[in-house]
Amino acid sequence: MNPYKTELRIPGPVPVPPAVLQAASHPMINHRGREFKDMYPRAMKRLQPIFGTQQPIYAVTGSGTAGMEAAAVNIVSPGDKVLVPVGGVFGLRWKSILDAYGADVQLLEYGWGEALDPDTVRSVLQANPDIKAVFTTHNESSTGVLNDIQALGQAAAGHQALLVVDAVSSLGGTPTEMDAWGLDVVCTASQKCLMVPPGLAFLAFSPAAMDRSQSVASSRFYFNINRYDEMLAKGETPFTPNISLIYGLEAALDMIEGEGLERVYARHRLMQTMVRAGVRALDLPLLVDEECASPTTTAVKPEGWDSVDSFRARVRVSMGIELAGGQGPFADRIFRIGHMGYAGPLDMVSCLAALEVALDRPGTAVAAAENVWKQSLLALEGR
Repeated sequence: MNPYKTELRIPGPVPVPPAVLQAASHPMINHRGREFKDMYPRAMKRLQPIFGTQQPIYAVTGSGTAGMEAAAVNIVSPGDKVLVPVGGVFGLRWKSILDAYGADVQLLEYGWGEALDPDTVRSVLQANPDIKAVFTTHNESSTGVLNDIQALGQAAAGHQALLVVDAVSSLGGTPTEMDAWGLDVVCTASQKCLMVPPGLAFLAFSPAAMDRSQSVASSRFYFNINRYDEMLAKGETPFTPNISLIYGLEAALDMIEGEGLERVYARHRLMQTMVRAGVRALDLPLLVDEECASPTTTAVKPEGWDSVDSFRARVRVSMGIELAGGQGPFADRIFRIGHMGYAGPLDMVSCLAALEVALDRPGTAVAAAENVWKQSLLALEGR
């Protein structure tokens, strides 16, 4: 058994930087006191560039699914017709949430491992003028697909439907431009690209979505976004927040701002390219085509293996690398490599080296990844 720490190479929760852990261990303070009233609005405002919005950001204590549920319950009344594209586990998550609140869910199913076609969404909306909202997934981490949300925003323009986006595993790892792309609600969580432990969800609402929230008939209490809006003006949350993680978030934002968003995004693209090059060098099939490959998660679909999960267990026990398994129809058929948040090129090299050892194919994946890394460095140097 590996006596050392296990390195997480899963699509969240991600490894947490020491500076974030240290900040999160700050002594507890009064969540109705001056220190928190200064910190909370400041931290939320610092999130706005990452969301690509001028709208307020709200923090809800809970997981990413709490953010998704808060998004749904504030803009959908029982019986409202909504469109839910499903091409993975988190599209199905939207369906489950909306079913629980009595929405009239219209499914638009597309292939798992494929990207959502914005033109298909446009056609469905044109044929259904009564659809009130579209609930979609930016980064479907169960398959490693990044959907073109900018094109989807263009497809939904001119229709009454609000566009709601699960950006839990994308925001902070790839551009998200809420205002410019015409997105109405964007939700994310702390434990992915933002490099903070699990326990906070973040949401932003467009003016149209806030207007809708004033009139919906859904029962809500903890997730009533209007209460969060009222209390944010006072520098507070309506209920006891996860104070420790707000401290951690500020430390994580120091790191993101210090690196610069464009460099953050470039680092994620580099890790994606390195992993995909290394996997190809091992002659392992990638699940997703290049055009829609996720910058934060890569799915690998080996052929002819009796059990992918037993391979993952061997890599974890013998080499201390935790890979993610498959979900839904891909259970025990794929493994996924997370490359988001507190990670860089060297982490990808070590992960690929572990795959080389496990597959007894030395000198293949690492060389391919290092070549990608080298070419990236040369490009930065202008050579």
